[in-house]
Amino acid sequence: MQIYVATSVSAIHSAIDQLSRCLHDVDVWLSASRLRLNASKSQVLWLGSRHIIDRLTVHEVPVLSSTVSVVGSARDLGVVTDSRLSMADHVASVCRSAYYHLRQIRPTLQSLSRDAAKTLVQAFISSRLDYCNSVLYGITHNLHQRLQSVQRDSRTTLSSTWHSHRNHVVLHLERMEQMSEIS
Repeated sequence: MQIYVATSVSAIHSAIDQLSRCLHDVDVWLSASRLRLNASKSQVLWLGSRHIIDRLTVHEVPVLSSTVSVVGSARDLGVVTDSRLSMADHVASVCRSAYYHLRQIRPTLQSLSRDAAKTLVQAFISSRLDYCNSVLYGITHNLHQRLQSVQRDSRTTLSSTWHSHRNHVVLHLERMEQMSEIS
């Protein structure tokens, strides 16, 4: 569940009071359905320009009976949103995950058919790049380049695997021919 409260820097304390009242009402509503709001999984994220966020002095917000620290980024449905909405944290997360899976896949590619290897890369790499990519509209050129490097590296991994696999097979066949000539 997400709750948004728009405010100016000067009215931050009244916005926090409004958020607390709203969270209390949500908790009462959930309790009527025998559900509970988990304050330990709650996060507070200020959204705005760096200049505005630097002016905010509130670093903890009361949530029900506990206090939640303000975070710089939050994950929701796999999308990491940072306080400036630059999507830099999301791009970093996608690249980190894609490179991790690429490193895990690389040793197994030689034992797979070309189609199976392509399917594996599609399932683990391309799907991560494609998921929620509409939120990346308008990102900086640098962030776009980082995502493209993942695509390029996955393509290179596939093509170099098959090139080295072909060379390995050719070398093996040549050795077999040499051994048959010797005997």
